[in-house]
Amino acid sequence: MTQQYQDFKILAVDDNPDNLFTLRALLENNMQVQLVEATGGAQALEIAQSTPDIDLIILDVQMPEVDGFETAQMLKQRKKTRDIPIIFLTAAFKTEEFQKRGYDVGAADYLLKPIDDNQFLNKVSTYFRLIEKERSLNVILEQQVAERTAELNQANQHLSNILANMGEALFVLTPDGAIKETNPAAQTLLAYSAEELVGMQISDVFEEDGEEQAEAFFGTWLEALIRAGAVKDIDAALVDKQGKRIPILFSRTAITTESGELDEILCIAKNMQGYRKIDED
Repeated sequence: MTQQYQDFKILAVDDNPDNLFTLRALLENNMQVQLVEATGGAQALEIAQSTPDIDLIILDVQMPEVDGFETAQMLKQRKKTRDIPIIFLTAAFKTEEFQKRGYDVGAADYLLKPIDDNQFLNKVSTYFRLIEKERSLNVILEQQVAERTAELNQANQHLSNILANMGEALFVLTPDGAIKETNPAAQTLLAYSAEELVGMQISDVFEEDGEEQAEAFFGTWLEALIRAGAVKDIDAALVDKQGKRIPILFSRTAITTESGELDEILCIAKNMQGYRKIDED
């Protein structure tokens, strides 16, 4: 019974035209597989590099100039062809020593001539079934990756929408205080564009009236931040692009690596203009 393997492609390599004719008749009549032929090792290497989607290579061992062992070795050294299964066929190199050499250079199987038709077809069918299974698993994996990517994109879009529409100004800082990212509220509050803010130091827009407060920003407060993970509701002020002072309620959160090292600092500033602080009795 003819097996349907039209989607598979075999490269058959043999310097004897009669052997290629026998292989062609056997494979096409019983499997309807696509067959590409080469009459030597050098030609096989060229075809394997230029022909897409070769699934299996049937390789004669005893060939002039470049023999099957050398051909297989070079195929396995090349990125495009290194994963293609190779079945060796030989009428001369039948000892265990040669079979071991064949497997050492990357052969998947080592068969002896004259070919047992059923054994040969069963071997080829087995590799095709393995390839079909791998293809199915790859399709499932690709679908899972696509679904996960879509979920992540949706989550990122949702987060982006939240950050874009939140009323408080957000600053993402490096551990040394450089601004990595801001949200639209921060840009509006300070009258800077996103591009202008990136790379500035937070101290460039943070009011520092004196040396004590300047040291506090990445001194006392940073120590507290690392120790507690967050510093909340600090009365402070920012300075916008025109030099105007803007009173804020300031909070910081430390983002650490798995090893506990400080990776980023998230700063949130609530605009307190228009709010009047009432002292408690």
